[in-house]
Amino acid sequence: MLQAGWEHVSVSIPRRCPNWQEMCFVKDLFWDEEECVMQLHPPRSEYVNNNRYCLHLWRPTSRAIPTPPSGLVGIVGIGPSEAARLAAQIWVVG
Repeated sequence: MLQAGWEHVSVSIPRRCPNWQEMCFVKDLFWDEEECVMQLHPPRSEYVNNNRYCLHLWRPTSRAIPTPPSGLVGIVGIGPSEAARLAAQIWVVG
């Protein structure tokens, strides 16, 4: 799991890429729920693709991963059904 200053886990399934829930499950197996880990989209010139159905989780060991403010992703404190209801209201009013 530890490789040159990075914690790393590979996740693969025989006939498809892992989905979000599966990646979350694996993340929680190896890291605390409050730790930030990431999947990366490197420059195309740095791609390595030995298994088309494999995704990777990464965490640097020497520094924290910067993250954007939660409010830039969505409305903090509400779930998907409440967000959908609010979005429907905006479309009806707008």
